[in-house]
Amino acid sequence: MKRVSVELVPRDEESLRAELALLQQYKDKIDVINIPDLLRFETRSWQGAAMAKEYFPQAMPHIRAMDINLSEELPMKDYLRAHDIREVLVIEGDPPQRMTHAVYPTESTDVIRKFREEMPEVDVYAGIDQYRSSMREELYRVHRKVQAGAKGFFTQPFYDMRYLEMYADMLSGLNVYWGVSPVMTTGSQSYWERKNNVVFPQAFEPGLEWSVTFSRAVKDWAEKNDANIYLMPIRTNLEEYLAGVFAAL
Repeated sequence: MKRVSVELVPRDEESLRAELALLQQYKDKIDVINIPDLLRFETRSWQGAAMAKEYFPQAMPHIRAMDINLSEELPMKDYLRAHDIREVLVIEGDPPQRMTHAVYPTESTDVIRKFREEMPEVDVYAGIDQYRSSMREELYRVHRKVQAGAKGFFTQPFYDMRYLEMYADMLSGLNVYWGVSPVMTTGSQSYWERKNNVVFPQAFEPGLEWSVTFSRAVKDWAEKNDANIYLMPIRTNLEEYLAGVFAAL
């Protein structure tokens, strides 16, 4: 396996540092911490990434394309350089709930190119949403992002190994982090189905046991195929989930 990334939500400094301290027991298994940029929290992703670098060698903030004004310099440029943050994940971003936050009609490919021009020392990753449209259309988006300068990709979470393997065949040769995320309740399952168009396999069962078992299956697959994995422990007990995923066989 190449690298393991774990996503931590920066709700506030205290809770983020507590989770980072918890993850220290897996420091030999985790390579990079991903920090999403969620506008409902005060801590921006690059600030959370700077905290994460105090605990882990690498941290990757998410950059929302719609927040970037192409006529101005990257607003987080100086901060990233000051904290030696050399990897970012560019995503489209969701529209803000508060209209006081300015957004722009900027696409991910625009921001990938902007990083390449203004911060060539930074490796820029992009997102893959395997549920957004057809595989053909998503592959076209992937090619556009590669041409813009993306060094690799992070997928939305998978819940079916057959679907993952289809995408792995289609994306052969690219540097991909294959996403997995626990779904603990029927309410969360319904959210993924309605908002993200996820189709769960017939054997799926919401809860920790199924989520850990599937995450371990993807981890084993990544080890056999020298691939990366991306763990997104959303709305779950972080300690129990990671203990299950990293438990010795």
